[in-house]
Amino acid sequence: MVTTTPWDPTEFLDNEDAVAAYLDAAFETGDPALIVAAIGDVAKARGMTDMAAKAGLSRAGLYRALGEGGNPTLSGLLGIMKALGVRLAVAA
Repeated sequence: MVTTTPWDPTEFLDNEDAVAAYLDAAFETGDPALIVAAIGDVAKARGMTDMAAKAGLSRAGLYRALGEGGNPTLSGLLGIMKALGVRLAVAA
């Protein structure tokens, strides 16, 4: 019998390179739900209360935006990304 435990990505998002690679992989999928979930994972790893304050959102607002079914506005997403210390970039 194989025993498994849930995988928590927040345990591995402990440096800038890991965060960048994780978010890059999420954006490569083009799946908005997966992208929002990945941003939420990074925010949880950094501390939701601190991230909410830096993004100019309430803690509840941040959870709502990044939770299951969340659909943050572009301005909210940009604020969250800035709070995380990353930026969106366009490449041809």
